[in-house]
Amino acid sequence: MTTAPDALGHPPHTDERAVARTYPKPALSAREIEVLRHWLRGDSKLAVAADLHIALGTVNTHLTRIREKYALVGRDASTKTALLVRALQDGIITIAEL
Repeated sequence: MTTAPDALGHPPHTDERAVARTYPKPALSAREIEVLRHWLRGDSKLAVAADLHIALGTVNTHLTRIREKYALVGRDASTKTALLVRALQDGIITIAEL
């Protein structure tokens, strides 16, 4: 895709930092997103389980599947920090919500 020169005949300038990056997004279920959002807001896994009325093992299973889905699209998320970065990149959570 090319853009025409400006009125003075200068070629268009693109600032690569200003171009929004697009990342392949994993197909997370609504429940996986709900668990992830709770956990990223600082809640312990045990607190997430209690708040969502599910077992701690279920929370761990959701988080494992989320990590696997990110790995499948080539975006490692093996730590909580990495998951936070991915969630911010994908619009799952905002800094204001943390």
